[in-house]
Amino acid sequence: MDFDVVIVGAGPSGLAAACRLMQQANEAERALSVCVVEKGSEVGAHILSGAIFEPRALDELFPDWAERGAPLTTPAIRDEVYLLKDERSARKLPNALVPKTMHNVGTPGAESGQNYVISAGNLCRWLGEQAEELGVEIFPGFAAQEVLYDVSGTVRGIITGDMGVGADGEPKEGYMPGMELRAKYTLFAEGARGHLGKRLIERFDLAAGRDPQHYAIGFKELWDIPADRHEPGLVLHGSGWPLDKDTHGGFFLYHAENQQVVVGLIIDLAYRNPYLSPFDEFQRMKHHPLLKQYLEGGSRVAYGARAITKGGINCLPKMTFPGGLLIGCDAGTLNFAKIKGLHTAMKSGLVAAETVFEALLGDDEGGQELTSFTARWEQSWAYRELRETANFGPAIHKYGTVMGGAYNFIDQWLGGKLPPVHDTTPDHAKLEQAAQGRKIDYPKPDGKLSFDKPSSVFLSNTNHDEDQPSHLRLKDPAVPIRDNLPKFDEPAQRYCPVGVYEVIEGDDGQPKFQINFQNCIHCKTCDIKDPAQNIEWVAPEGGGGPNYPNM
Repeated sequence: MDFDVVIVGAGPSGLAAACRLMQQANEAERALSVCVVEKGSEVGAHILSGAIFEPRALDELFPDWAERGAPLTTPAIRDEVYLLKDERSARKLPNALVPKTMHNVGTPGAESGQNYVISAGNLCRWLGEQAEELGVEIFPGFAAQEVLYDVSGTVRGIITGDMGVGADGEPKEGYMPGMELRAKYTLFAEGARGHLGKRLIERFDLAAGRDPQHYAIGFKELWDIPADRHEPGLVLHGSGWPLDKDTHGGFFLYHAENQQVVVGLIIDLAYRNPYLSPFDEFQRMKHHPLLKQYLEGGSRVAYGARAITKGGINCLPKMTFPGGLLIGCDAGTLNFAKIKGLHTAMKSGLVAAETVFEALLGDDEGGQELTSFTARWEQSWAYRELRETANFGPAIHKYGTVMGGAYNFIDQWLGGKLPPVHDTTPDHAKLEQAAQGRKIDYPKPDGKLSFDKPSSVFLSNTNHDEDQPSHLRLKDPAVPIRDNLPKFDEPAQRYCPVGVYEVIEGDDGQPKFQINFQNCIHCKTCDIKDPAQNIEWVAPEGGGGPNYPNM
């Protein structure tokens, strides 16, 4: 199938690009074919974010978004930022000491703007509706499995994965081979650690001269809570307990609409201790009185986890290559100092759409490297945001959460005048060996505030056909037991947030590495944190994975 533009991923950047492309085409009365391919069973099924949303890019895309019924109904009304000193106590930071990037209550129409507590999945569902009304074709349930190149090495589209392949690699009844979706230009908007984006970065050496990308894992739960504990628009952030001084991250709790709150924890994947379990850190965090006061008496209705691309501008790869662009979190446009990436991802999509449409207006047959994108992007407010907060992540990695936070506060106050800070060690290389690590005795979940992994997977609505090849591939099957187990006590048992990886006793009495790929929620943590870089995440059969409601 042939299109002018193929977009991989129906997330905020991909859908913003699709909408803007068709807006321009309709305004110019020019025929344009745009296709969005999405591996989730529906638009929004795999979308997971906090989320506090800054609507600046949405204002540009649809100035009348309120009249169109965009799901932005809960404005942020109050910010509170805390340092959790231990499992019982917390210190609230005075507003004057809260970095300006953490302020969410503003004046509508101002540059700092009014932010909203939203469901990122519902925003994408709404954007998908707008895109289809404009004439975009959206194919949910189809996973982009390979990049399509011509003989010169130029990107010419993608190939979707085969459907109906058995675990033995042989076609089953109802087998359907993958399709070639050919395009003049292809935009890759897969989200954090996209498996095609990862290959493109390597093939075209897009990360040359940049710091290695850095990531975090973000957890999120959706809770129904009693009415007397609900304050729509209240925004809580904080750091400290239960994370130790060598483990950086922070929590959030947002009061959304319909008597619901979202609670989560973000943990840097640069953590050192191989015995740390990010899932269990999140579960015990909810027992802190600051959070417990809102959750107690409520019920958990949804769970999910996702890697976050957080390296910032120091790690941002070149985003252009012959025949396509890398946008959104596939590149790493998130502003981690704000803990926000939806608005910058959307802006990268808008810039991409304007660049591509300008090229196509000139009867471009495609396949060019759209170098004009770089100039447009670097002149945008989104790029300026990333440049102004370049030190945020590396300063915390170098100086710790408290001192790094102080460095960033002063740097922002001085307008970015402090010396630049870099972190050139990849996250997986930060892991200490088991002999240097500290075992952690995590409390048993109580089933009221804290829960186990099986019940959490259930709430993510994750499903994969069990009779298909595993999408979690080991480059060397011997590495987990031969190398990772003696050196690191095989950390995959703990860093996976849904229990995909286990070390069990085999029939011969020896340890065996087991992969329960059916549980996978596509967070990509294993692809990032495995110390041997032996695990490769690829797309499973289309439609598989989580089905997040209202997340």
